[in-house]
Amino acid sequence: MSSTEGSAPRLHHLWSLREDTVVGWEGRTLVLSGPLGTERVEDPEPAVAEALRRMELGPVLLANLVQPSGETGAGPDAYTVILSVLSGISHVVIRTLSLEDLKGPVLSVVPEGRTARFSLVRLSAQQSVRLRPTVTITVRKDVFVVRSHALEHRVEIHRPEAMWVVSLLAWPMTPDAMVEVLPLPAELTLAILGYLAGAGMTVAAG
Repeated sequence: MSSTEGSAPRLHHLWSLREDTVVGWEGRTLVLSGPLGTERVEDPEPAVAEALRRMELGPVLLANLVQPSGETGAGPDAYTVILSVLSGISHVVIRTLSLEDLKGPVLSVVPEGRTARFSLVRLSAQQSVRLRPTVTITVRKDVFVVRSHALEHRVEIHRPEAMWVVSLLAWPMTPDAMVEVLPLPAELTLAILGYLAGAGMTVAAG
């Protein structure tokens, strides 16, 4: 049986820029340059500029960047503004699932194509899913890399919890069944599935 949610570390949904993306200024325009092209954010609000600066350094929790602050102009509407900008440059944005247990990220979804778009998917509890047939799994240093030539994202598996979920997807299985089988908090199992599905790594089965 899975662990109870009450005893589980909190999930964190983090955002960062691809490591090969460089952020700089041209006058009042914020310029993001990298192998996937150049993007320009004209006259960005201070909260947007700060978010992108922080994301260039590594994964951040956006909620931590939008606390009221007279210096940055952040506030309740800043979150929406930042998300709008990130949506327009999603091909350079890495999405990472982490736990509040200081053991590092669980997995990351990394864009690989100019038109890459990512959003979390909530799978139906009783809908059987499995890995997309074209998916391959390789090892790069201490990271498992899940990818498909048909997709514009790859998933990097950093911790065994995510690999447990991936291994079950070798056969058709429902999210409910995975929650029952895996020794993980239900919320974590479903979040891992949501990231995999959002990256296109799963398909409906039966």
